[in-house]
Amino acid sequence: MALVTTTEMFKKAYEGGYAIGAFNVNNMEIVQGITEAAGELKSPLILQVSKGARAYANHTYLVKLVEAALVENDIPIALHLDHGPDFETCKSCIDGGFTSVMIDGSHYDFEKNIEVTKEVVEYAHSKGVVVEAELGQLAGIEDDVKVSAADAQYTQPDQVEEFVDKTGVDSLAIAIGTSHGAFKFKPGQKPQLRFDILDEITKRIPNFPIVLHGASSVSQEYVKIIQENGGNLADAIGIPEDMLRQAARSAVCKINIDSDLRLAMTAGIREVLWNKPEAFDPREYLKVGRANIKTLVAHKIKEVLGSDGKA
Repeated sequence: MALVTTTEMFKKAYEGGYAIGAFNVNNMEIVQGITEAAGELKSPLILQVSKGARAYANHTYLVKLVEAALVENDIPIALHLDHGPDFETCKSCIDGGFTSVMIDGSHYDFEKNIEVTKEVVEYAHSKGVVVEAELGQLAGIEDDVKVSAADAQYTQPDQVEEFVDKTGVDSLAIAIGTSHGAFKFKPGQKPQLRFDILDEITKRIPNFPIVLHGASSVSQEYVKIIQENGGNLADAIGIPEDMLRQAARSAVCKINIDSDLRLAMTAGIREVLWNKPEAFDPREYLKVGRANIKTLVAHKIKEVLGSDGKA
């Protein structure tokens, strides 16, 4: 099976009341853990690559890893650029085999965001590639995304119709209370998603795919393992999974998950190295990290996204 765009995925997800998991990948073990879980559960899948991942692992290596996953798993997979910072990066991914790109102009003013997004959309569509954009800004730090709480802002529903109409974008990432990174909220602060904003946006652009970034739940199981094996992640807090499942039943067709993968991998590696200081074979500890990734993704697909059996 060849790589696909998200168009048909999102149409089915919107109509079926579930979401597609968009999981960030950086190396072979992460790709394997994610795709093995999705393959066994017959779930459609989005594998996404950030600017930082391309710098770390090399564009070609990542594309070939995803192509290998297609050989091993008979499920629809889209390859997506996460938080493309500019036209040049998006163009490189479009020309280099990606089937979906995100242009993140959310740090610009409204008119400039439209301008940069439209430029990417026009080029991408000429190549058969789909585009995600963002309105509003999420707080937090993850990879190349760094936004202070003071600069974060909810998406304004009265802007979405004009933005979608003028850009021709295929999906829209919105800010309704999610946050990047593992430290999304202060201790004692209750996570809360603004479903009223989501509902208003859905009314204004019906049947249009919505995306949630910064949607890791920060599994306390993995935080505990990391803490017990020499790590320091006290007060790491994420988005409650019941809120994400509620979002997945609505217009949200894509939910981004990155920090949870990092925690699962790190927990496995730390546990091996802390308890077996003589270990030096990377296969020994990476195998445990990969197994954690697979377990985590299977849980997300079944309990949060609802995309199992939808491939």
